[in-house]
Amino acid sequence: MFAVLKTGGKQYKVQAGDMLRVEKLAADAGETVQFNDVLMIGGDAPVVGAPFVSGAAVQAEVVEQIKGDKVIKFVKRRRKHSSKRTVGHRQKLTLVKITEILSSGADASGVKVATGKGDAAPAAKAAPKAKAAKAAAPAAAAGSDDLTQLTGVGPAAAKKLEAAGLTTFAQIAALSEADIAGIDAVKIKPEWVEQAKELAQG
Repeated sequence: MFAVLKTGGKQYKVQAGDMLRVEKLAADAGETVQFNDVLMIGGDAPVVGAPFVSGAAVQAEVVEQIKGDKVIKFVKRRRKHSSKRTVGHRQKLTLVKITEILSSGADASGVKVATGKGDAAPAAKAAPKAKAAKAAAPAAAAGSDDLTQLTGVGPAAAKKLEAAGLTTFAQIAALSEADIAGIDAVKIKPEWVEQAKELAQG
């Protein structure tokens, strides 16, 4: 009995006992993972998925996290530039041993699903940050001024000012020359300070 599974954008034909090098998985050595994207089950009664076989899976044990052979990228530009650049790369891989092929009942196996390194974790981490940003946006808007009213301040410069902690005309109006010299995010012009004083007074 064999199966054709898909992981890391590639397809592999496997059977129990095979050693397989796949794109890096989010799993430690010794863990058992399950590949749910099975395209075909072969044997006495072959089953072809559309595109995947429902309920089928391939289980494997993670042997170790490894790196592939080094690939050398060499770039040479002649004429005018005359430059050369050499870059090496070793792809991160996971070595797994196929332990079992399930033709059905994959959903109830309780085995950890094989996912690429950083596929699920960053998405989970990004969600709270996105929620926090959305929650903070109305609060920031409520206590800030429209800095684009200053001459020469566009949306990009306004974002840099906000990143530097300057969100109101009063804050900009209170800046001294020493304060301005200490701000690296954006170059604050003296006329901005004068205009901010007028706008802060209403």
